[in-house]
Amino acid sequence: MIEKLLLFMREVHNKKIHSYPKDVLIAAVIFAAAVCQWGGNHGKAAETVSFAALEDIAEKKVAITFDDGPNPDYTEELLTGLKERGVNATFFLLGKEVEKYPEIVKDISDGGHLVGTHSYEHVNLSNLSDAAAIEQVDKTNAAIYDITGKYPEYIRPPYGCWKCNLDYETKMIEVLWDVDPKDWATDNSGVIAKRVIDKVGENDIILLHDASESSVKAAFAIIDELGKEGYTFVTVEEILME
Repeated sequence: MIEKLLLFMREVHNKKIHSYPKDVLIAAVIFAAAVCQWGGNHGKAAETVSFAALEDIAEKKVAITFDDGPNPDYTEELLTGLKERGVNATFFLLGKEVEKYPEIVKDISDGGHLVGTHSYEHVNLSNLSDAAAIEQVDKTNAAIYDITGKYPEYIRPPYGCWKCNLDYETKMIEVLWDVDPKDWATDNSGVIAKRVIDKVGENDIILLHDASESSVKAAFAIIDELGKEGYTFVTVEEILME
């Protein structure tokens, strides 16, 4: 019995097991730790493997992010599903949409999600003059502050195109992504979800949009499946600041 438990925990530590829910893995770790009280070789082995496995489980994080909102048709549906699943996400908002739908922005912020800036009108900032690019950022930041009482610290520039010389001017942290399923290019939620699940890894940042029903459904499928694989969802701040 103990030999099988130790083998199981070693497989967790070596990342050979991904299909067990996180609570099952943690329960196994706790049980293994209890074996430590027995002393002897089994106790020492269980102690070594259990703490290593627990550390691995605790560090398995991923950030799910949404661009182009707030959207009057889909963002609230997304927020409801995130709340039901206990997931905190990151939203990169368009200033023009923020001004149109302030109540949705407030719901995002009040829900414990991280609010970042996208731009004001979804333009390629690298094609603008410095002054025009700064205006895109500042107008959006001001609109978000008026609703949430907080200035955004993070920006995801449209198309991933930023002007490096603006780092000093805006004092914002640029956030890109690791996994992009191109959810805007298909209305098949299953395809979107599979593209993410097949590629995602620990500490990755997932790019999605809260602008279609398929993207929202894909987000829920991704969260549900990765949750079964032991992932914890955090904001980009937690990923970047570790």
